[in-house]
Amino acid sequence: MTWTPAKTDEHRRRFPWSYGVNYIPADASNQLEMWQPDTFNPARIAQELDWGKPLGVRLLRVYIHDLLHEQDAAGFLDRMERFLDIAAARDCYVLFTFFDDCWNPGAALGPQPSPKPFTHNSGWLQSPGHTVADDRANWPRLERYVQAVLKRFASDPRIYGWDLYNEPGGGERLVPDKSFPLLRAVFEWARTVDPSQPLTAGLWKYEPAFEEVNAFQAEASDLLSFHDYAPEPEFTNIVTNLLSLANGRRVLCSEFVARPGNTLEAMLPAFRSANIDAIQWGFVAGKTQTIYPWGWSPEKGEPEFWHHDLLLPDGTVKYPQEGRFLRSLQPS
Repeated sequence: MTWTPAKTDEHRRRFPWSYGVNYIPADASNQLEMWQPDTFNPARIAQELDWGKPLGVRLLRVYIHDLLHEQDAAGFLDRMERFLDIAAARDCYVLFTFFDDCWNPGAALGPQPSPKPFTHNSGWLQSPGHTVADDRANWPRLERYVQAVLKRFASDPRIYGWDLYNEPGGGERLVPDKSFPLLRAVFEWARTVDPSQPLTAGLWKYEPAFEEVNAFQAEASDLLSFHDYAPEPEFTNIVTNLLSLANGRRVLCSEFVARPGNTLEAMLPAFRSANIDAIQWGFVAGKTQTIYPWGWSPEKGEPEFWHHDLLLPDGTVKYPQEGRFLRSLQPS
């Protein structure tokens, strides 16, 4: 690690304990639809972040994609700049996420398919995708992408940090060893730039097969991040182990909320008490369709509980008690 305790202390001063959301606007089904020039929608983004401000939404985890840089590097970086302007005007700061092993391979630029009815995250895209990542002939392009983004924003005070790789070893193969080379490489590429913001890659699967990958992620990260969709009673052991593993580093839960067992009311007080920043999955219900549980299908109809997400498409809080709870956490 290149970070010192002094850097961690300064990061805490600049970004006090934070709650936020994994953010994609309701009119986008995936990373490409959010960011491509024909579908990038600053007005919609501004409106949605306005809805989040009274609820205490301050920290935005936002996915980007390697093909966006390949398509139009200068334009994509400028759209990132505009997004940061919109977020900062609403007192939000951003954790950008580069690579992702989850959901659909075969990403392609251009118009994106319509969501599959009743299907959780039917349009979400891997980046760069397992086939691309496994062929090291593609790595120079990926390195250029990562380093170009980091160099552009290396000292940007609007950025909370950089999440280099979401759920390595995930997706259809669940083989962490296959993703390990690119995980190591992206940390090396990022360290070469040495941005002022912390680097991380979140722990997400606590099984023997992931032991080596988890150990690397924990060691390489400047702030320790993790995912937690388990019910609250299981959280005590998890957080005790993580705080010990962090050894003074800041700790962030970059994904949580899976109703009915993992809820805002159950989890946020525990996170806040342990001084762990918390980012729930989903914000405004829309084309990602993450109101439906994992593995949902049309014959099951509407779920009794929304799995993720906080707001209806018009900005109304789906569960009024959640809105009251979030407002109660705000300074009077």
